Amino acid sequence: MKIIILGAGQVGSALAEHLATEQNDVTVVDNNADRLRELQERLDIRTLLGQASHPDILLSAGAKQANLFIAVTNSDECNMVACQVAHQLFNTPNKIARIRAQQYLTHTDIIGEQGFHIDTVISPESLVMQFIRNLILHPDTLQVLNFAEGRVQLVAVKAYYEGTLVNRQLKEMKEILPDIDAKIVAIYRRGSAILATENTVIEPEDEIFFLAHPKHINQVLRELRYAEKPYKRIIIAGGGNIGFQLASSLENQFQVKIIETNKERCHFLARELEHTLVLNGDAADKELLLDENIANTDLFCALTDKDEANIMSAILAKRLGANKVLALINRAAYADLVQGGEIDIAISPQQATISKLLSRIRKGDMVEVHDLRRGAAEAIEAIAHGDKKTSQVVGRTVKEIRLPRGTTIGAIVRGEEVIIDSDTCVIEPEDHIILFVLDKRHIAEVERLFQVGITFV
Repeated sequence: MKIIILGAGQVGSALAEHLATEQNDVTVVDNNADRLRELQERLDIRTLLGQASHPDILLSAGAKQANLFIAVTNSDECNMVACQVAHQLFNTPNKIARIRAQQYLTHTDIIGEQGFHIDTVISPESLVMQFIRNLILHPDTLQVLNFAEGRVQLVAVKAYYEGTLVNRQLKEMKEILPDIDAKIVAIYRRGSAILATENTVIEPEDEIFFLAHPKHINQVLRELRYAEKPYKRIIIAGGGNIGFQLASSLENQFQVKIIETNKERCHFLARELEHTLVLNGDAADKELLLDENIANTDLFCALTDKDEANIMSAILAKRLGANKVLALINRAAYADLVQGGEIDIAISPQQATISKLLSRIRKGDMVEVHDLRRGAAEAIEAIAHGDKKTSQVVGRTVKEIRLPRGTTIGAIVRGEEVIIDSDTCVIEPEDHIILFVLDKRHIAEVERLFQVGITFV
C-alpha cells in the first residue's frame, strides 16, 4: 500500500515506524529537516521537506498514486486543507486527519460533503479521555478496550498472590468460574510474552490479557487479584482538552478536583464544569497537594502537555499518599522507564491515536485495531466475509483455522450473541472475530485470512 504521512512529530514518526515494517511504501512530509533526517536514517521510507498542505509538495510526495493519506501535523488547519487538496486535485481515495480543536468537531457541516472532504477524523484528546475513563471505571485494571461496540472487552491486569487463579493452570479457569464467559488470550511475564496453553500456570506479577462480556469483568478480576475499592476522590492536574473532557465525564459520579496553572483557563473550567472544584496553582506544589488532602485521594491524573511536569507531579502525589497515580507521557522511553515504579500507569496518547488509525490501514475488513505493548502486539476485530470456497475462515470451526503462531481467537460476535472460548464454533458470514496477535510480524498473515477470494460474488 502506498501511504503518505503528513507530519513527522511523535504520532507521524511512530506511525511511519509501525507501517514501514509491514512492507508498505511510506512517504513522510514535514518542514523540519532534522526530524526527516532522523527518520530516514533508521527507517526504509521516503521523506520530503516542505509545507504539507501545498499542492506541489503533495504532488511530489506521490498523492496521485497514494492509497491512503494521513494528515497528523501539529496544525488542525493544515491537516484539513491538505485533505481537501488531496481530494480535489488528486482524488486520493482515503483521507485521515487528526483534529484537536473541539470547535471544528462540534459543527458537523465543516467536515463532509459540504465542507472539508475528510474520510476519517481522529481526535486524540477524546480517545485518551475515553481510555482513562475506562480505567477509572475498572480500578483494578491496566487497560480496558472495547470491541463490537462494547459487547466484548479486552482487559489487561496484573496478577497478585491473593488471586484464586494465581498458581493455577489455565484449564482450571472453567472450574473456578463455571458460569462466566471469559478467555485469557495472552500472558506477559517479566516483560516478555509467553505462549499460553491450557497447562500454563499463572504466576504472581504476570500481566494478563483476557476477553469477557462487560458484566463479567469484575468477577474475573476478583480471581486474579485482590479487589480494589471503587474510586471516589480524583484530582486532575492539567485543565487542557483532555483534563477538561475527563472532568466533565466524571463529575456526576466522582468527587473531582482539577488543578490548572493558567488563570484564564481556570475561569473557563469553572464556567463549564458544574460539580468540579477548580484550583489555580501548580500540581507539583507540595503545600497545595497537602492542602487538598492528597493522602486521601484515590487517583491522581497528571494530564498536562509536558512529560516532565506530569512525571514530577505524579511521583510527588504518590509520595504524599495518593492511592494510585496516572501520568500522560508522550515519549515512549519515559513511559517505559517510569511505569510500574512510583507511577502506576503511564499512558501514551500516540498509542491511542495509532490504534484508531490502524483499523483504517489494515487489509481485510478490520473494524477495530488496538496497538498493544508499545507496538509489539495487536488486538483486532475483523469481519468474516464470503463462503467456505472463497474464505479461509467462513464455514470452519475455530480450531480448524490455521492461525499464525502466537495468534488467538478469543471471541466471536454474531449479531447480539457473544461466543467466547469455543473451539467448536463454526464461523458464519458477517461474524465479528476478536483476535489477539502476540507478534505483529504475523499481521500480514492475519490480514490474508480475512481477505475474500476472487470467486466471491
